[in-house]
Amino acid sequence: SHSRDVDIVLYEEDFDFDEASDVAVKTNNQIKTMVNTLSNWLVEQEEDAANPSTGASRRLHLHFLHNPVEIMGVDGQVTGIKFERNELDGTGNARGTGEFIDYPVQAVYRSVGYFGSAVADVDFDHRRGVVSNDAGRILGVDGAHVPGLYATGWIKRGPVGLIGSTKGDALETITHLLADRANLPAAVVLERDAILDLLDSRDVEFTTWEGWHELDAHEKSLGIEASGMGPVQRERVKVVSREEMVHVSRGAAVVR
Repeated sequence: SHSRDVDIVLYEEDFDFDEASDVAVKTNNQIKTMVNTLSNWLVEQEEDAANPSTGASRRLHLHFLHNPVEIMGVDGQVTGIKFERNELDGTGNARGTGEFIDYPVQAVYRSVGYFGSAVADVDFDHRRGVVSNDAGRILGVDGAHVPGLYATGWIKRGPVGLIGSTKGDALETITHLLADRANLPAAVVLERDAILDLLDSRDVEFTTWEGWHELDAHEKSLGIEASGMGPVQRERVKVVSREEMVHVSRGAAVVR
């Protein structure tokens, strides 16, 4: 809404919430924030109904409760897209109304999101594109939990939700992982540095927690040196290259 030269256009009929929607708003902070943001935009738009356009060269129309049905075209060129109008069904989901709307458009961009890939020895839901799991515990083809395997994020629940949803999703998975910790398979190699040796053998660049502190001290020293030459203007720039960051964090000498 703060983008210059862009008007956002909303439609009042998309904000007719049902009881399940009200419950979702009251119980989920992420949904509450999103609904409040959109509703405020709608109010601002209605208050300025006499002047619906600010003269911006671009208008972003946000349509909700629309189900894409058909992309129309002539001679291989897109001319429009057909949607079925949906309505809330009282359970938090939407259903078709049988009412269809055609919009003339010149281009269609597919932004469906993510579809997972099957993993060996793990049951996979080919319709939803997720690994079969029970609240994060991955299931084998026999329907039993595979010890030591867990899922979180979109491979667990599909391409739905943003950071807020992912936090709760991860919390659920980690809670079960901790509950299972006494029965998790033991590592074949128990030495603490085994994973570091493995990364080294594969030429993987990494840093340890101690290395991070070395890098932090190095960057602070650069700031101290610079401050001796006068005031330092704060800028969001990276003053240390990635290669130098790796060298410093790994305890290597820095060549200038």
